[in-house]
Amino acid sequence: MRTLLIVNPNATSTTPATRDLLAHALESRTQLTVAHTQHRGHAAELAQWAATQEMDLIVVHGGDGTVNETINGFLPLPQVDDGQAWTPRLGVIPGGSANVFARGLGIQADPVAATNQLIDLLSLDTRGDSDTSDSGDPATDTRDRRIGLALTDDRWCLFAAGVGLDADVCAAIDRSRAKGHTATPARYVRTTVRQFFRAKRTPPTVTLHIPDREPVTDVHYAFVTNTNPWTYLDGRPVRTNPGTTFETDLGVFAMRSMSVVSTLVVTRQLLSTSADPKSRNLFRLDDVPSVRIEASEPIGLQIDGDFIGRRNVVDFTSVPKRLSVIAPQPRVPRHR
Repeated sequence: MRTLLIVNPNATSTTPATRDLLAHALESRTQLTVAHTQHRGHAAELAQWAATQEMDLIVVHGGDGTVNETINGFLPLPQVDDGQAWTPRLGVIPGGSANVFARGLGIQADPVAATNQLIDLLSLDTRGDSDTSDSGDPATDTRDRRIGLALTDDRWCLFAAGVGLDADVCAAIDRSRAKGHTATPARYVRTTVRQFFRAKRTPPTVTLHIPDREPVTDVHYAFVTNTNPWTYLDGRPVRTNPGTTFETDLGVFAMRSMSVVSTLVVTRQLLSTSADPKSRNLFRLDDVPSVRIEASEPIGLQIDGDFIGRRNVVDFTSVPKRLSVIAPQPRVPRHR
């Protein structure tokens, strides 16, 4: 098995010791190439190269942004996929601050534990067994977990996107990182509170369009999720759409109020162990195939924690079973 290990050495929780352990473990199982990212977008370039070389597996050791770059580097978009492109399998070893994608897949949050978990799962590899497809495509391996993704116009979204408040938070965090500040949970909380009170003075400009439903108007900010939880606050899950998984369609969460009282009520529900957010100022729907978000003024967009820019219109579409990942199977399988 030919493997590319992509390491983001600047990610929050990557260390030389963990990188060496991961490389040593993979070298004992695979024909390994190691590459460190050197600039924004480099992970996508490396992943594209691995696909052109028809490598079997790409393992990413970094945060959610590095994983997103990697996927967008090697996984063809539906409009350009002719079925002939080679698609490596994906492995993830958490190395960022939140690691939402990896944790949502059931991958251990600790990088050392995640490395051991990955090696254990690779040992179950059935390639070459009689029940493995002879197509030559590694994505057909029966031990892999096939997950759905969200297509956001011309970019893959792994676990969550948003317009408005959380996009502004991501933009502020990016500016803070550029100044050398670490993206800690406490910094996210402070930044969110500050951005909330800035946005509170702005009238709602967003409208949601969901198939077979009336438009949802007067929205201040909205999240579109591909799994649950939406994010983590330290180790605590924040659940916007509890019925959304990698095996269902998308979840939509949209707030029609910036009232402090309404926000506190919903926030408490999001942090509850039995989260089922409900409010007369909240529109929430799980398992939708697509949603269009329109804004009368350009509004911030974030995808998987990275600020993308400002747009008036963005379309989200569910694409089932699009990615093959080395990860534990879901406890309660759902099919779409």
